[in-house]
Amino acid sequence: MKSTKSARPGEVERQWFIVDADGQNLGRLASIIAETLRGKRSPRYTPHVDTGDFVVVVNAERIAVTGNKLRDKRYYRHSGYPGGIRSRTLGEQLERRPEEVLRKAVAGMLPKNRLGRAQIRKLKIYAGPEHPHDAQSPEPLRLTRVAEVTS
Repeated sequence: MKSTKSARPGEVERQWFIVDADGQNLGRLASIIAETLRGKRSPRYTPHVDTGDFVVVVNAERIAVTGNKLRDKRYYRHSGYPGGIRSRTLGEQLERRPEEVLRKAVAGMLPKNRLGRAQIRKLKIYAGPEHPHDAQSPEPLRLTRVAEVTS
């Protein structure tokens, strides 16, 4: 009788990937990054263990969106005080804090528990082309899914 082997937290070997967000669609890029952070793109995926890899994103300020989202999509936050709700459009948010646009999109696709919080910590986002993770020698992340070839 064979049994499925689950990954254990101590035996997970993590890779580092780098993504250039220049001209990439926000939602499509966020879903691929979320898959990688969760570990769903690797054969060792275990739902209740953090088996994901590290992802470094550069050029987050040059991310693309379709339609009128720059003007119509809004980001809300609340101070906790009555009348303390504030909002910004996507365009304003990209000018002020472009890293947070992608971080919020990816965080919305991760579990809302301590596992999701551990996974989002493995995401490193930078507005420009420079990043301090050269020592980890990140390799480019494949953004397309490989189609099965049947003959």
